[in-house]
Amino acid sequence: FNSELWRRMRYSWLVLGAIRPQVEAFVAFRHRFGRVASAARSIFAMANQHDDESHVLIAGAGIIGVSTAYYLQKNHNVKAITLIDPTGSIASAASGKAGGFLALDWNDYGPTGQLTRRSFALHRELADDLSASDIQYRRLTCAAVSVDPYRKGVSRPKGKKLESVEWAGNDGNTAVLGMRPLGDESTIAQVHPKKLCERMWQEICKNVPQATLVKGRVTGAVHSGNAEGKLLGAKLSDGTIVEGDALLFACGPWTADIVTGIKYHSVVVPTRSVLSQCVFFSGCGDPEVYVRPDSTAYCTGFPEAERRVTERPGEESIDETKVTTILESVKDACGQNSDEGTPTSPALQTENPMIQQSCYLPSTPDGVPAIGAIPECGTGCFIAAGHGCWGILLGPATGESMAELLMTGAGTEHVNLSPFRPSRFGSFKLVP
Repeated sequence: FNSELWRRMRYSWLVLGAIRPQVEAFVAFRHRFGRVASAARSIFAMANQHDDESHVLIAGAGIIGVSTAYYLQKNHNVKAITLIDPTGSIASAASGKAGGFLALDWNDYGPTGQLTRRSFALHRELADDLSASDIQYRRLTCAAVSVDPYRKGVSRPKGKKLESVEWAGNDGNTAVLGMRPLGDESTIAQVHPKKLCERMWQEICKNVPQATLVKGRVTGAVHSGNAEGKLLGAKLSDGTIVEGDALLFACGPWTADIVTGIKYHSVVVPTRSVLSQCVFFSGCGDPEVYVRPDSTAYCTGFPEAERRVTERPGEESIDETKVTTILESVKDACGQNSDEGTPTSPALQTENPMIQQSCYLPSTPDGVPAIGAIPECGTGCFIAAGHGCWGILLGPATGESMAELLMTGAGTEHVNLSPFRPSRFGSFKLVP
């Protein structure tokens, strides 16, 4: 079975077990000290409420930061929003280099299940509001396809066994051993991440009187007196202070010392026609292929070990051997390197790569995003990071929830944010 697919689908079960002790401790605390906890939470919520005249600062211009800004203007009519990003551009890191694969129900049995379903619905709304063609949003199908181009003496499946395979098993591809449907148009969709982020930012700039994108790296929050005083703004690495009333840290793997990164390489290649089935191959190194409506395919796989990220946003190095490995694995999976002959008209034109890139997927110690207020870092400070391989999928609902939390001190009716509370990690350092 495809290792990356298995990792994605086991995600909910693993993280549910990881946070169980914290959940049980929290329940016991509420049972004994429920009234005190409720009162304390209400006081804290009041301290973190803002109105539409507030100036919200967001460190990070990726999918989480931009989504938060989008819903601040859409749902709360906020009049001043400043995005602060080291590159001075929108979606320069993983949010601009991801595949944009969306699945409705793959996280149903984990702590992100509710967040996932809400976000899947919001992606549809965004497509309606921003133009599906502009952000390359569409519904499509997905399949797991088992392949082995070098296995001798095994006849290729015929008839119904491959009738649901759109392209991976056609054109004389003798590598295919079998397939399993993973979803249809009711549960699978896709979007072009960078186009989505840029289009949301355009809408923000149109509707927010003071919408600003600042090039800089936030090093911390500035408060009057001490951290318990009023937030004055964000301090940048060059000493500049950007004034604001609330500060969200959403910098992916550069957010805090509890967030690490898993480096992925990806290659975009032309396709001979517009295809509409994403494929998780099992075998040949388990590459993933996300076909797009512009006659291209996003190919990825072979993640590196999780680590503390030292490369700067937008400056991620590209390992040519990783690129070659991805391309060769896709060619193997498609039967293009088979001893029994190359497909006469391969669906993927792997000989002509259009884009080669790399990025880091942010991860927390328990695999669950950190979303919420961080009072230990001072009044008016918040965090939203660590969404792993589902960052693009979870972005809109995270942004909607953060916008509500920033403005009202509470989350939305759609998503319970308690599984994501940053306090479960104890103390941590922002912007390492």
